[in-house]
Amino acid sequence: MTTTEPRPLDDEALERLRALTGVADATFREHQLDAIRDLVEDRGRVLCVQRTGWGKSAVYFVATALLRARGAGPTLIVSPLLALMRNQLEAATAMGLRAHTINSTNQGEWAEVERRLEADDVDLLLVGPERLNAERFRERMLPLVASRTGLLVVDEAHCVSDWGHDFRPDYRRIRDVLAGLPADAAVLGTTATANDRVVDDLVAQLAPPDAGDDPTAGLRVYRGSLARTSLRLEVVDLPHPAERLAWLVECLRPDAGEDALPGSGIVYTLTVADAEQVAGFLADHGIAAAAYTGGHDADARIAVEERLRANDVKAVVATSALGMGYDKPDLGFIVHYQAPGSVVSYYQQVGRAGRGVDHADVVLLRGAEDRRIQDFFIGQAFPPRERVDEVRSALADAGGAGLTTRGVQAHVNLGLGRLEAMLKVLDVEGAIRRTGNRWVTVADSDWAYDEARYRRITELRRTEQRAMADYGGDGRCLMRTLQEQLDDPAPTDCGRCAVCAGPRWALEPDRGLVRDAQQALRSRPVGFDPKRMAPEAGTGTMRRIAEGVRTEPGRALARRGDAGWDADVRAALEDGRVTDELVAAAAALVRGWDATPAWVTAVPARRALREGAGRDGATAPEGAAGVVERAGGGPVGDASAPDVVSDLGARLAAALGLPYVATLARLEDRPPQDRQRGAAQQAANVRGAFAVVGDVPDGPVLLVDDVRHSGWTLAMVGGQLRRRGAGPVLPLVLTTA
Repeated sequence: MTTTEPRPLDDEALERLRALTGVADATFREHQLDAIRDLVEDRGRVLCVQRTGWGKSAVYFVATALLRARGAGPTLIVSPLLALMRNQLEAATAMGLRAHTINSTNQGEWAEVERRLEADDVDLLLVGPERLNAERFRERMLPLVASRTGLLVVDEAHCVSDWGHDFRPDYRRIRDVLAGLPADAAVLGTTATANDRVVDDLVAQLAPPDAGDDPTAGLRVYRGSLARTSLRLEVVDLPHPAERLAWLVECLRPDAGEDALPGSGIVYTLTVADAEQVAGFLADHGIAAAAYTGGHDADARIAVEERLRANDVKAVVATSALGMGYDKPDLGFIVHYQAPGSVVSYYQQVGRAGRGVDHADVVLLRGAEDRRIQDFFIGQAFPPRERVDEVRSALADAGGAGLTTRGVQAHVNLGLGRLEAMLKVLDVEGAIRRTGNRWVTVADSDWAYDEARYRRITELRRTEQRAMADYGGDGRCLMRTLQEQLDDPAPTDCGRCAVCAGPRWALEPDRGLVRDAQQALRSRPVGFDPKRMAPEAGTGTMRRIAEGVRTEPGRALARRGDAGWDADVRAALEDGRVTDELVAAAAALVRGWDATPAWVTAVPARRALREGAGRDGATAPEGAAGVVERAGGGPVGDASAPDVVSDLGARLAAALGLPYVATLARLEDRPPQDRQRGAAQQAANVRGAFAVVGDVPDGPVLLVDDVRHSGWTLAMVGGQLRRRGAGPVLPLVLTTA
């Protein structure tokens, strides 16, 4: 409930607000001043669940200025994204606050920031949640900051809750900060994307320890309407990526006139590869576009952000790395090239648009691949119990010496990225801890694998996924649907979305552009780097691969799941013979390569037992998914009945006018390589499986395989060829994972 009676700090707060905004007659929005009063006068704990663009940052900036003027310690803001940090630093500095940050991009400044903190020369410190889990910060700086903090701000607080759409394990370290706060420190959580379940979780986690059985008594929640009246929402079903690329060109190119999406904006994709591909296609068609992903370094991301802010690009094609907190008030449109996994996540991203303009267009281009990509992310969220048990067992056996991450991986069949995510969760939850670069068990931990909770959260993700699939197809107002998914207390029809007022962007893409797009999807080569380190047998310790036995960078005709050649590749491998069209495409790829092979060889594929066998997707250590051969095929390594990859190699050599030399033999079949997850397991699965037979010609060799899962077959077979006298080894595969 909004308080209307003026208080002594009201005029001072209003003056600070106007300094922040640069608007002489600016006034507070509903609940802003109430939250500031709670934080400054009462030193209370507050949760603001308000729409994007409401002005949550104004609350903590104004509160910081007022608290510092009253002798309180500095404000500590935990903020999830570098883009958000940069915006906040600029705004705080403009207000006259001495604002600094500690993050992964400014390590050279950490000592100076620490000195300033000790001298009480910092009004506001921004840190990423991962800093809370960094040993140096946690042991040296966090106690210093937490013990003197006047205000703790948990920005994008839904990240604290594993019920939220964007749970970040590092946010769980907030509890350590809360435990170390002075008794009179204020706490503020802010988010635009918290439904009832997440709000309840946040109330329980952010409430003071003496709140008792009713945490709401110790934490005040200000919850406003989530409707965004400046946004016009629409859903357009274009299953094939080529159709979506054509649609984007038609709606973004400079000569589109009145049919163009307004101003500049963001096109969201689910994957890094798609962001790069879409940006490249738009640029090829005369549209100023740039890609933005977590794979770009900090300087590159800053440059793209500034170009967008200056309207120097029509569109930034981004993954979720450009999401929470990026602030460009006049952003004119948001387009989703694929649908995210939940309506809540979708609301978070579309909230970037229309903050300072009366109208912005938001269009979801639903694709056929959405479900497959969403399934991948849902499946990665929680590791299975057996993998967790393997990790804890390996660490228990290692004792106090512990293991490095690579050392753990030698005992666990998990990829490095997923293993690192699991270790972080176990660390945050108290099952293990990190000491230097090694992991050790926590002997007295009462942690247990909470399978029931993980299952409930996964089921929730599936429910959210179904709601996203229904979005735009069930006849309900699109804005109302977003509000209801977020448990908005007063959802209403917007009167302007495609459901309420009729579609505008449901265009039939130009067929010529669609053909161009399909050709582009098939013509952009996929590169992959050579292995530079290899795990030792037994220990998993990574050792550098000598340059003289290392392969060169490789090429693939397709990437698994892409809209170019991948479907044709999969069909061909299932049928047991690569089509002439694919051979011609592979030959064109080699001709366009900046390397010139002198001869060709191939990795022999696994034999199938009978006609029609092998369709269950079983593969040899690196390829031949579903290979079909005639009954009675020869023994392993017998070249009398060429397998699908050897046949591909010979035909490709003929197309290139090069000799084909069958120098490789398969000594034994191994379990499918795509079932191996860790580098140690993948490498061990290849060792001893192949041999070089006969003479090896001089000169660069094109090493052909069908599917690249991990890269270890190419790396190890390539090393064998180099040791037998081959020149540079140029790996070529039809498709790569």
